[in-house]
Amino acid sequence: MVTSPTRIAVTGTHSTGKTTFLRRLEMELRATGRTVARTPASFAQKAAELGFPKLQNQTPECTEWIIAASAAAAAEATLNADVVLIDRSALDPVAYYLAAQERAGVEPDPDTTTHLINLVKAHTGGYDTLIATVLDPGIPLGDCRDRDLEYRAAVDRHIHALLTDQQIPHQRITGPDDERAILAALTRAESAA
Repeated sequence: MVTSPTRIAVTGTHSTGKTTFLRRLEMELRATGRTVARTPASFAQKAAELGFPKLQNQTPECTEWIIAASAAAAAEATLNADVVLIDRSALDPVAYYLAAQERAGVEPDPDTTTHLINLVKAHTGGYDTLIATVLDPGIPLGDCRDRDLEYRAAVDRHIHALLTDQQIPHQRITGPDDERAILAALTRAESAA
């Protein structure tokens, strides 16, 4: 019987410990003998290189491209891993888009928003575990990050609103060293083996 790799995704605004958490989880999983693949932390840079506007200028097309690129990377990672760690879930680009619209004082088109949310639901349904970071405004921004703290907070609000409104199962963590979340992810990967 062929088993599908376990998919563990992390969602959250920038500088909330997603990548640090996944590095730790990857180390713990490898110590148990699992083969692990991790998707890139963000496809926003690649989107910008292609010419898509990003961050506070993000468009629906850019949002859809980032979701699709992330999904393709996760699917490709399943070819050679027992566990796939997804650094930035399908929720993230939608939250960044909605925060951009909010900051611009623009009401997003309801049909566009519905389409993007449907994409999110389709992709998050494939995650075995979704971990959501919670913004701690006291944690400083990492290097090369958008410096607009209000935008960062708006992204966090939109992520958690989407999780609640769409009733997407998830576990919240307040930092990259959340032992409870590490243990839960390890247990999930073990039970899928």
